[in-house]
Amino acid sequence: MAEQNLLSALVSGPDRTAVTIGGESLSRADLLGAATAVADRVAGASAVAVGAAPALSTVVSVVGCLLAGVPAVPVAPDSGTTELTHILRDSRAQLWLGAGRDDLTIPVVPVDIAARSGQSYQVQSADTTALIMYTSGTTGLPKGVMQSRRALAASLDGLADAWDWTPDDTLVHGLPLFHVHGLVLGVLGALRFGSPLVHTVRPTPQAYAAANGTLYFGVPTVWSRVVADESSVRSLAAARLLVSGSAPLPLPVFDKLHALTGSAPIERYGMTETIITVSTRADGERRAGWVGSPIAGVSTRLRTEEGSLAAYDGETLGRLEIGGPTLFDGYLNNPEKTAAEMTDDGWFRTGDIAVIDDCGFHKIVGRESVDLIKSGGYRIGAGEIEHVLLAQPGVAEAAVVGVPDDDLGQRIVAYVVGDIPSPTSLIDVVAQALSVHKRPREVRVVQALPRNAMGKVQKGQLT
Repeated sequence: MAEQNLLSALVSGPDRTAVTIGGESLSRADLLGAATAVADRVAGASAVAVGAAPALSTVVSVVGCLLAGVPAVPVAPDSGTTELTHILRDSRAQLWLGAGRDDLTIPVVPVDIAARSGQSYQVQSADTTALIMYTSGTTGLPKGVMQSRRALAASLDGLADAWDWTPDDTLVHGLPLFHVHGLVLGVLGALRFGSPLVHTVRPTPQAYAAANGTLYFGVPTVWSRVVADESSVRSLAAARLLVSGSAPLPLPVFDKLHALTGSAPIERYGMTETIITVSTRADGERRAGWVGSPIAGVSTRLRTEEGSLAAYDGETLGRLEIGGPTLFDGYLNNPEKTAAEMTDDGWFRTGDIAVIDDCGFHKIVGRESVDLIKSGGYRIGAGEIEHVLLAQPGVAEAAVVGVPDDDLGQRIVAYVVGDIPSPTSLIDVVAQALSVHKRPREVRVVQALPRNAMGKVQKGQLT
């Protein structure tokens, strides 16, 4: 499907229920009318911030901005004042759509989902910035990632091809609406392809079970909770695809989903800067711990530390680079950072370490900054150790980090959550499953791992 109109099915599809959030619904025509009323209010603005609560008003706001050709800036509803002030200043947002806040410094435009407008807006250029999504790195304030309509459409169309996503699907998820997974895939994807969306507000097992969907999105934390509720997970057996992303899915969760629903989950990979680029296919192999192959139009490659291309043998670690139409247009107001993350020939340096096998299947080992451990002269991926630990009885969560060591350079330390009578026994398990030099030198049992809103472990907080 050519980009043409990012919201293809919303603009021209049949008039049936388009979006349901928390029991409230809007039909295609009503959503379009309400969003057009928003477009009337924001047209001409340089950028508009959206208080991205899990509500119909958020969907109406974002769609209204897209209709008007105004970049939407999704903001987490629990953003602190410092973060909010930075986002508003950096994005130069002129208006705020949604419920007001005491710390806002720009005009608030209330969103009435019952409002209707018959105004007509021209289809925007594919190169127009659709979203400015803020992403946090390991240091500094969040960076504004400029995503064009062309990039969003390219990623969504590639996923539709990989997942056989059609209007006959009903999409269900309860993910935040200020990230790529929940907003781009989980809202714009449904509106582009005409599949009704049921957003459960919170991604609980009971809500997922009651939604009667064919296509479900979740992060590993969500799926871990789903498989712990056997009656709920068994009700998902009628679903066509269960999709997991944003972090690696633990092997026991993968296996339980497969056993209890009869369908192995789909895993995929992406970033705010690249949207989604790699995925298992609906009609292809589903291999635990691997995220599949590049979607249509996307290319990947691995670089060694020396800069040469790494071998595609399923074992050699390399720095993953992405090329293709899904790439962002740069970091807002930060050309130096944009240049630093791009190669001379236009590929994006993801900062992730991966392996690719001879069939083109990808495994993401982790972030180079925190997941590539250099210990005793070896380069070790934290992810492969975590994969082994998570397969052990009693281990519910695991995170592996490298800490400074005068002798080894970095010492491997594993943090685990669960009922583990003998933590030191896990050291021998890793040594036998992988290699002796990959064993943790220390295992620390903790009550919980620090995670962000998408379930990713915040390793910088582990000491």
